[in-house]
Amino acid sequence: MAYPFPVKLPTWFAPWRLDRAIDARLRDDFMAAVIATLLLIPQSLAYAVLAGMPAHLGLYASVFPLLAYAAFGRSPVLAVGPVALTSIMTLEALQGYAVPGSPEWIAAAILLALASGALLFLMGLLRLGFLAQLLSHPVMSGFISGTALLIVLSQLKALSGIPVEGKTALELITSLVVHVEQAQATTLAVGIMSVLLMLLGRRFIRTWLGKTRLHSTTCDLIARAVPLVVVGLATIGLIASGQATATPTVGSIPSGLPSLALPSLNLNGLQGLLISAVLIGLVGFIESVSMAQTVARRYRVAVDPDAELRGLGAANLASGLIGAFPVTGGLTRTVVNMDAGARSPVSSLFSAGLLLLVVLGAGDSLSHLPLAALAALIVVAVSTLFDIKGLVRAWQFDRMDGASWLITFLGVLSLGLEAGIIMGIALSAAGLLWRMSRPHIAVLGRIPCSEHFRNVQRHHVETLPHTIFLRIDGNLFFGNWARIREVIGARIEQHSGQIEHLVLNLASVNDIDTTALEGILRLQEDLQEDGVSLCLAEIRGPVGDKLKGHLHGIPVYLSSHEAYEALMERPA
Repeated sequence: MAYPFPVKLPTWFAPWRLDRAIDARLRDDFMAAVIATLLLIPQSLAYAVLAGMPAHLGLYASVFPLLAYAAFGRSPVLAVGPVALTSIMTLEALQGYAVPGSPEWIAAAILLALASGALLFLMGLLRLGFLAQLLSHPVMSGFISGTALLIVLSQLKALSGIPVEGKTALELITSLVVHVEQAQATTLAVGIMSVLLMLLGRRFIRTWLGKTRLHSTTCDLIARAVPLVVVGLATIGLIASGQATATPTVGSIPSGLPSLALPSLNLNGLQGLLISAVLIGLVGFIESVSMAQTVARRYRVAVDPDAELRGLGAANLASGLIGAFPVTGGLTRTVVNMDAGARSPVSSLFSAGLLLLVVLGAGDSLSHLPLAALAALIVVAVSTLFDIKGLVRAWQFDRMDGASWLITFLGVLSLGLEAGIIMGIALSAAGLLWRMSRPHIAVLGRIPCSEHFRNVQRHHVETLPHTIFLRIDGNLFFGNWARIREVIGARIEQHSGQIEHLVLNLASVNDIDTTALEGILRLQEDLQEDGVSLCLAEIRGPVGDKLKGHLHGIPVYLSSHEAYEALMERPA
């Protein structure tokens, strides 16, 4: 059936026309939503508990943020909701501020969500999406790997019943050793069995299903459903054996819609949580953009970081307004959505609707879920985030990147998440400044029978006995000119008394500041005192525009070859 009237559609709906083709897409999105909802209900509850929040708030945080993101975000199937990374960061940010699960704790978590949401939305309006590049990949990998290990350690309490407390790895391990005799047999058994079954299921189910005639996507979805099945079996087993009260469970889950309300604002508390809100928003944004880029490659769409900022900001504002905690785009959620066949954000709308039905009427059926099984789900999910291969690759390729990975990882474990990520940001900035301050400077020569100039250490080239050609591979600014001047002086000193001309090839220089310009002019004066002339070659247009009228007689050649020909016979 064709629709006889035009309909104004949201931007993410624009590629569709309301005709028969829509039926197939809606069907795919609805089926994807059904599958994703079933698989992610226990995960939503688990991540709420990880954040120290009542479990039902994980369901709230999986409904309304989805709707808000769909209105402002651009990624076709990025699924927004509670994730392990932001949940553990929320837990750490609030430790010492209040008691987990208390009204004060919930109010502080709401403030975190609202503050990070407002910040992200404002950054989106100001088009600050480029900040997604603030952290290098090795630093982010080290941070996530350290966080994954901290999450595993933090779940030992729910897995075993041992009252493990602490913010750092050492504190958690020490607490575990001190209180190990307080382990609860039933809780420990449920936790260990759940972890083993989930790991075995993830390891072997997909391989076994691959030998059948099932489609590979179907095999992946069945394999991803293993945690859901294990949590269900653990719940049924405890109830059937009469041990339902022998281990902590999710507990009562209220039915009905949450009320829109702001917590009582404590300005002192808000100031204390502001840095945490900034870090949670930044890390969540970087994780979401990384996932959105993966989605974009599969669906052949462009990623708009500014739109992602607005979408995530709106999602966190919505989460805060309904009384939940910070959310972001989740790896597991998005992969499940993609594998289930989602084709647009309509799948998120369907998923939000189905979760809303659960919130309205199915709370009682979830109240008996054992926390040990949910903790096992978290442990198995985050175990895939530990990226030791990333450390090996970074170390083999660039020792500085490898050191950044390792220092960030150790910083997270020894000092906590916030200190670890701040160390990572500082390392990224320091590494960038260090590289910029030490640009590669090559001595050039002409390849025989050509006009091309290459590094004398890498190619067989021709050189002039009285002229040295240097290529500076980097922009010229106050932070690196002293180093460049030192290298130039060393090169001249190597040929003391033999050099009559110095040619600086600026083909790799895209910008120059006042400090570097003044340095070039002083270099010209110093060289003249030693009987050496300074020349410039291959200046890029924007740099040439800045230098126009400031070179005070320094010869400029269009190319190194032109300078070579001109200086071949010319004396200084």
